[in-house]
Formats: sequence, structure tokens, C-alpha cells
Amino acid sequence: MSERSPAPGGLALVQSLVNTLDLESGADALATPEGRARFGLTQEDLPAALELRESLRATLLAHAGHAPHREVAPLGELLAGAPLIVSVEPTDGSATLTPLTGAPLLSRVAAAVATSLIEGTWTRLKSCEAKDCHWAYYDRSPAGRGRWCSMQVCGARAKMRRYRAKS
Repeated sequence: MSERSPAPGGLALVQSLVNTLDLESGADALATPEGRARFGLTQEDLPAALELRESLRATLLAHAGHAPHREVAPLGELLAGAPLIVSVEPTDGSATLTPLTGAPLLSRVAAAVATSLIEGTWTRLKSCEAKDCHWAYYDRSPAGRGRWCSMQVCGARAKMRRYRAKS
């Protein structure tokens, strides 16, 4: 959908997970074995992955100032169950929060969210305002007030609807 560049760092994982569902066409990459394999998921992992995806989407909508698309499990409750490790580099004392080796998707997402909170980038990951889109995008606008995944597609459609409503 969007021509915007991927989110930085671990947020690219969150962005790509949310964008596995194309609301306009109904295509769901997680419905295919190849799509699940991209995230290290099995068929048995699918219900939890879908719940995580929609909780992430609701949070990204909130980042953009929009109401949730539907009722979902609170993201904080889902991430609370993610096993993470604090790794400390002995040479310089720097620390990172990482998922266990071979960790499930939930832990990888939790590590990405925690890291982006520290870096101050978490709230820049948003979902498009368009109800038939909700595509995840990273808002690189100077003021952080982006509303659509693509100004040329969703933004133009919204502006055209407003223009026609005035006529």
C-alpha cells in the first residue's frame, strides 16, 4: 500500500506484522504457510499472532489520534508475558533488552517496543487514518503529525471526499 520507507530498527518487525493484513483487499499473509514462516509462526501460533497484530494496530491508531478499529486485548497485557533478557556488554557496560534465542514472535515484538521506547521512536509508528486501510507507517514528518500511509493514495482520497462533501 504505502511507498514510505520501512520503520527503523526493530519497529520494522512491528510494521511488517501489522501490514500482513490488507484491509482493502482482505488478503492476509498470515493465512499462508509462507507468510507465517516469515515470522517463525506455525499454524498453532496463528490465533495469538492475530491477536497481537490487532492489538498493535489499535495502538498504532492511538499513536495517530484515532479510535481503535475494534475491541482488542490491551497490548500491554499481551507484552507482559514476553520473556526478555537484559544483556550487558562487558567492554563498555552498555545494556540491551533482547528476546531469548529462538524466542517467539511476542518476545521479539516486546523487545522492539521496549527499544523504541528508549530511543523515542515508538509513537512515530502509526496506522493510517483511512478506515479501509489502517496500514502501519513510520511518521517521519518534522512535527510528527502524519495521518495517512500515503499522501498520494489515502490522503488524496480523504481530501477529495472532503472537497466533494462541500460541493
